[in-house]
Amino acid sequence: MERILRLLNGSEDIGRGLPYWAIFAAVLALFIAVPLYLSEFAAYNVSFYLLNIPMALGLCILWGYCGTLSFGQVAYFGVAGYAYGIIAGNLINHPLGTLIGSIGGIIAAMVLAGIFGYFVFFARVQTWIVPILTLVLTLLLETFLGQTAGYQWRVGTVQLGGYNGMTGIPSFQLGSYVFSGYAFFYFVLAIVTVSYLLCRALVNSSFGKVLLAIREDALRTETLGYDIRVRQWIAFVLAAALAGLSGLLYVQWGNYITPSQVGLLAAALPVIWVAVGGREKLLAAVIGTYALNWINYKLSSSGNQYALVITGTLLVAVMLFFPRGLVVSLFDLVARIPAKRRAHGE
Repeated sequence: MERILRLLNGSEDIGRGLPYWAIFAAVLALFIAVPLYLSEFAAYNVSFYLLNIPMALGLCILWGYCGTLSFGQVAYFGVAGYAYGIIAGNLINHPLGTLIGSIGGIIAAMVLAGIFGYFVFFARVQTWIVPILTLVLTLLLETFLGQTAGYQWRVGTVQLGGYNGMTGIPSFQLGSYVFSGYAFFYFVLAIVTVSYLLCRALVNSSFGKVLLAIREDALRTETLGYDIRVRQWIAFVLAAALAGLSGLLYVQWGNYITPSQVGLLAAALPVIWVAVGGREKLLAAVIGTYALNWINYKLSSSGNQYALVITGTLLVAVMLFFPRGLVVSLFDLVARIPAKRRAHGE
């Protein structure tokens, strides 16, 4: 227990100590109390803002801590979502069909990432080429899924649907209990909270320290006896699993998925969320992802056609003036205030 607390309270993320955890508990309590001040429909929308956070956490670990940028996270997001739809759709009458589908979706995403990552990292592909390769993977997947409109593209009783997408995907359920409304909101909240805490423990562990060393100087880390290829591969597969988790929550939220969810625009969004918040800190990625999803949803739902333009402009502004990310820069500013006061003898 002491080791877990030490990992959670490590220095590789924003905040630690009693004040931080008191604020963390207060924010979590605010989310738990959502039924007191939001309707069931509004809480369902909040679920949408939250469900992309695991994908952002995975990219943060891979890019911010390991130093490998990937535009392919939505590929694993889509593979997990489609795999879940196929498995759960064919086990619609099975009491554990959606649970089996969820496990199958995560495994499918990890297998794809494991195979792809093996050829990328063990072939020692240069770091700057990885974003291009992952983007190509995403575009190939979108193109393939878009060509599956015919009746021959059926797996069991489930039709892939081509560019119209797969519809009628079952919501998550255990036995006869279907997770919808407030229940689904709490389901997503629990998964996101656990994902964040586990990722926080990971980056503060010895494995996380090695990832940071790889980011700073891969060659020197390798000369110290660490097999950087294995660790990069593990981080790559872990990021894919987290992206797959977001994919599962998405199809369980909307009960559909289309090839556009793995397209070029979708591939850029996780990078924007993490970059705007701050790729070097998990909490910054969480805040950036939630805030930008909220902003984009509000603008889109109000009929504003410039939602993506505004998001892109925000990214450019942050990269120019806050290269470490808006949230990280803000926390750094707040942290410097006590130091300045001590320097002036206040």
